[in-house]
Amino acid sequence: MRLKLVPTETAWDFFRFTKVAIFGSSLAMIASILLFFVVGLNFGIDFRGGTTIRTEAHSEVDVAAYRGALQGLDLGDITITEVFDPSFEADQHVAMINVQAQEGQEAVTPETIAAIEAELQQVDPSITFPSVESVGPTVSGELVRTAIIAVALAITAVLIYIWLRFEWQFSLGAVAALVHDVTLTIGIFSLLQIRFDLAIIAALLTIVGYSLNDTVVVFDRVRENLRKYKKRPLGEVLNLSINETLSRTVMTSVTTLIALISLFVLGGDVIRGFVFAMIWGVIVGTYSSVFVASVVLLRLGVTRDWSKSDNGAGPGPGGGTQFSNVDA
Repeated sequence: MRLKLVPTETAWDFFRFTKVAIFGSSLAMIASILLFFVVGLNFGIDFRGGTTIRTEAHSEVDVAAYRGALQGLDLGDITITEVFDPSFEADQHVAMINVQAQEGQEAVTPETIAAIEAELQQVDPSITFPSVESVGPTVSGELVRTAIIAVALAITAVLIYIWLRFEWQFSLGAVAALVHDVTLTIGIFSLLQIRFDLAIIAALLTIVGYSLNDTVVVFDRVRENLRKYKKRPLGEVLNLSINETLSRTVMTSVTTLIALISLFVLGGDVIRGFVFAMIWGVIVGTYSSVFVASVVLLRLGVTRDWSKSDNGAGPGPGGGTQFSNVDA
């Protein structure tokens, strides 16, 4: 007996609530942009410059005591965060201390780090320092620029690929879905103030690939059905195509989420931000493939002359671009 997350054959009308979907997605994107500019992201040391010290102790973390001990060092902005993880032992208490880069220095000096450790050991003699990471402001600025360029180039490459693979209407639909996914991911990180570092940029690029994969599967079926049902309205063809690929879409998303949720619960705090971004990306990526990319394609319309040439070797005139029959 096979497991079926959705019926083998479905006939759901995904465009019944098109206006609601467009309104909801637009509102979510506007809210995400406002959160980014008003609240901002909780940038990690990778992007701000400075030093992150990880502490472990047998007694509970007293954030106020830690902060009071470090006040006399005049280090500027210090962020102290207690880390919770189900995999920790009962007497394992972890904190992350972020110290901003000092004026005129590329990173916090070893002498300053030693002073921080000495002050904290007076608060709790059992405290240890498993890791210390430092990034200078010059390097962090370069990382910010590189991260923005990486995401922009990924989306541009998708635009060109889909344009060559299908038509420009498909391309704009796919890119709209990717921009939607990236914007909402940045918005949720701004709202929850989860640390935003290089690992999250890697997650964003992975989300771009995952969302594109879902979208291309739907678009491939759309193109096949446009050739098969030449007289049907575009909305009906899109609905049919989404229903035909729905089982595959849901199964892929659910199995991916099972692995990601396991990593989120058991993987530890080091990769938790990355995994959270991936979980969120899978959810919004699946949604956008149906309710953003397809809706944009429906609004733009598409060439309906998908007839084969006389010899059946490929699409005839007007049947898409010269690359539309390339398997990739």
